Amino acid sequence: MLRWSVSFLLIAIVAAIFGFGGIAGAAVGIAKILFFVFVALFVLSLIVGNKPTNA
Repeated sequence: MLRWSVSFLLIAIVAAIFGFGGIAGAAVGIAKILFFVFVALFVLSLIVGNKPTNA
């Protein structure tokens, strides 16, 4: 998922360079959403993660 957010960020940068404001804004918005979802899932996996069992 982090790869997707980086991809959308790169698309936004390229679109901004060529002057496509609407496309750049949309790609930045998608990249931000995906990044925050990735961070939330990462923190959740750290909290819930694999706990060692005492067997």
